[in-house]
Amino acid sequence: MLHLRGKRGLIMGVANERSIAWGIAKAMSDAGADLAFTYQGDAFGKRLEPLAQSVGSNLMMDVDITDDALLDKAFQTIASSWGTLDFVVHAVAYSEKNELTGRFLNTTRDNFKNSLDISSYSFIEIARRAHPLMIANGGTLLTLTYQGSNRVTPFYNVMGVAKAALEATTRYLANDLGPDGIRVNAISPGPMKTLAGAAIGGARKTFKHTEINSPLRSNASLEAVGGTAVYLASDAGAYTTGEIIYVDGGYHILGMPQSENI
Repeated sequence: MLHLRGKRGLIMGVANERSIAWGIAKAMSDAGADLAFTYQGDAFGKRLEPLAQSVGSNLMMDVDITDDALLDKAFQTIASSWGTLDFVVHAVAYSEKNELTGRFLNTTRDNFKNSLDISSYSFIEIARRAHPLMIANGGTLLTLTYQGSNRVTPFYNVMGVAKAALEATTRYLANDLGPDGIRVNAISPGPMKTLAGAAIGGARKTFKHTEINSPLRSNASLEAVGGTAVYLASDAGAYTTGEIIYVDGGYHILGMPQSENI
């Protein structure tokens, strides 16, 4: 049951080979899935092209996730190419870098709205377009979150609020789409050395703190996150929906640092 042979899916948010989205894409391809990708702009497209080719995909679409016309075009391309869709991985988030340092108190209105639009509301837009392609056979929608959604994390700031909204969105979409056999879940890795993670102030300290204090004394690997995504999209995950699945070495269970680090 833990394979994706015969399944087709869309991966949104691969920035480079260290992206969490790429770790998921690689694991899903290794499990037998056929993949399509979106990217935003020529620079990201050039980075993505050799990665997509390495997993046998030539279906790449340039999409600004805030542009409804481009989203429509992307899903129309998938419909004409494949007819149906088995899963979508939504790995898209954004905030102005200068607002991921300093105090949350100084969050601007414009960045607040833009961060929630791109990081949370976009998942609804994706679900709405994926729904018709999944309704015949069911499917899986996956997104990525972080524990800064419910526990204050230094410098995560407005992204913590956006991820809290994304997690609530995951639950409401799971309830809406469950009768159609569509499962909706979020994966919550610990801090990882990615392009997106590097934008957060104090990222190195956060990574090190989690690594030495998590029960497993380790941060998650791309392979571990990818394996979790395979499970959720496979038939083995047929009855898991509306969940936030932590892949963080157990760090989220702690109430304080390990005794040796106090």
